[in-house]
Amino acid sequence: MEDLLRHAALRVTAPRKAVLAAVHEHPHADTETLLAATRARLGSVSHQAVYDVLRALTGAGLVRRFQPAGSVARYEARVGDNHHHLVCRSCGAVTDVDCAVGEAPCLTASDEAGFVVDEAEVVYWGTCPACQSPTPAR
Repeated sequence: MEDLLRHAALRVTAPRKAVLAAVHEHPHADTETLLAATRARLGSVSHQAVYDVLRALTGAGLVRRFQPAGSVARYEARVGDNHHHLVCRSCGAVTDVDCAVGEAPCLTASDEAGFVVDEAEVVYWGTCPACQSPTPAR
């Protein structure tokens, strides 16, 4: 983790190392999950410290923040490849899906309105295998 932080020109601190490790260990985690994982490593750490670290890690490109509609923000360490996500409508499980077609931005807008498009964010919604399983009769 220290090398990643240094390469991104971020000062290496215990909270940054702990939060970055938590993001790597808990893909698609929300802030509360990352706070608990960070506290398990460091002991006492404030919500604000974790929010600040997540903002710094996201700004440095070490972490990706995404927020499916109707959900809290989530964080992941898979960055720079413009992948997408599958989200279960029932339990909220999130799974990575590789780019729909080719290189980033994967999709071409029908009208780019003068923008230089460098990323397309696609969220596929459905029901995960666990939620598709019929509930056993009692």
